[in-house]
Amino acid sequence: MRNLLRAAVLTGAGLFAVLGAGSASAAESPAGQPNGADLTAIGTLVSGKDTADRLAGTVFPNGTRVSAEAAARTAKADPARPVAVYEPSAAFVTGNSAVPAELAYVAVPARTGDGATATVQAQRDGRDWSVFNVASGDVEQRLAAETGKGYLLHEPQVNAWYAVEGDTVRVLDGSVTGTAKGATMSVENFRSALRERYGDKLPGSAYDREGAGGGYGPAAASATARPDEPRDLLLSVLLGGGALVLVAAGIYAVRLRRQ
Repeated sequence: MRNLLRAAVLTGAGLFAVLGAGSASAAESPAGQPNGADLTAIGTLVSGKDTADRLAGTVFPNGTRVSAEAAARTAKADPARPVAVYEPSAAFVTGNSAVPAELAYVAVPARTGDGATATVQAQRDGRDWSVFNVASGDVEQRLAAETGKGYLLHEPQVNAWYAVEGDTVRVLDGSVTGTAKGATMSVENFRSALRERYGDKLPGSAYDREGAGGGYGPAAASATARPDEPRDLLLSVLLGGGALVLVAAGIYAVRLRRQ
């Protein structure tokens, strides 16, 4: 019953939080936006025993080991505050889509067994949803609050975050030279910047054919939660649905800075 109540709260109060006001028209909306049924499924998932056990057993670097009983009392996710996180798609970079992004995952704020701030990251698994990672911190929550009427976009290769609203892309937190916080650019200029960074790494390129960056396709989920690791290596080998690549060591180093 508790899970059902949490799911209901997620569907109602969380629907606005995760979707935001969106873009000016449906045609400009990013692909894969979670709907009410998705949010209900995510709420049930993150409120369930498997997720609670995973949170209870997660200890980030510099964390504190506590008793199993104490961890079980503290560990929990808050399904009422989901955040949809999008990433640039290959179709956008190549000019085959006017929409800058597609859904990467839904971030749900949580606490680990020792009370540390955490984020449960859920992604589509066929028609269902699954938890693929527990990350430290609450960067998605913090930055989503700055998106205004837009949506949150993450460029994982350089760990840059943006708010996309209509034809404007605004930097929320960037590690790319020349993209200081608050800087804005048009969607077309953003496409040009991505093409310059990743245009030679798209499907069919020599980079693709050589399998650089460790190959393609998501790896199997890890058996235990590891703080701030690449999402089952997906972030280290893919951008969007199967296109833009970074050597795993680079993205791992970026993710480790998230404490």
